[in-house]
Amino acid sequence: MPLDTSTYSLALLRLDGRRWNELRRLNAQISTQAAADGSSYLEMGNTKVICTVTGPAELKGTGGARSGGDKADVRVEISIAGFSGVDRKKRARNDNGINRRVSEMQTTISNAFSQSLFTNLYPHSSISLSLHVLSQDGSLLAACLNACTLALIDAGVPMRDYICSCTAGSTSSYSSNDEQADPLLDLNGLEEQELPFLTVGTLGNSDKVSVLVMETRVQLGRLEGMLAVGVDGCKQVREILDQVVRKRGAKILEGSQL
Repeated sequence: MPLDTSTYSLALLRLDGRRWNELRRLNAQISTQAAADGSSYLEMGNTKVICTVTGPAELKGTGGARSGGDKADVRVEISIAGFSGVDRKKRARNDNGINRRVSEMQTTISNAFSQSLFTNLYPHSSISLSLHVLSQDGSLLAACLNACTLALIDAGVPMRDYICSCTAGSTSSYSSNDEQADPLLDLNGLEEQELPFLTVGTLGNSDKVSVLVMETRVQLGRLEGMLAVGVDGCKQVREILDQVVRKRGAKILEGSQL
């Protein structure tokens, strides 16, 4: 279908043909790994992530004694494939830059789901999330959060609502000092390298922000517009994730009636 340019100038389109407020293609599946308690596969543009959930499982201490507190411990592990990015150079295992970013992402995801899951129902236990990044093209943290949400739903872990995430940026770099720059939704890898951006995650269809991470600098006057666009994008993501869950539920119901 040809792009309708009657009310939108081609000069305002982004490199991949999207308007400023358009999401990239988002595809997802759940129950992709039969051996896991819950699993999902998610694509946001060319960013592709697999998530598996193990648990809730009882924690064992020394000598078989139970350990842990009154709430389940949410543990996150992220592995990034060497072929996932454009740069195929062999990196050392002790690459501090990569290890630091992965560690920050693991902590952010763990803290977010520790607040949204009903961890009080599983004392002295752990919920392990394992994320495998197959391809990177921007919005990596957002893709990981969305994949975790689907995998936890598949595992049957009770939660308050979906955590839905996406990125938002600005059309002008920080150095240009342009207070009137327009916001952008769902940045790809090239845009993230050049423009300031943030990752926002909301709880369900509300405006309650559960995750907000900004790794770049931007003028304060542009931040409010970026955040508003990001929250609106999260609502669009929520609708897509909900359709995936409902489609899977319909298949299960059809199978039980046979």
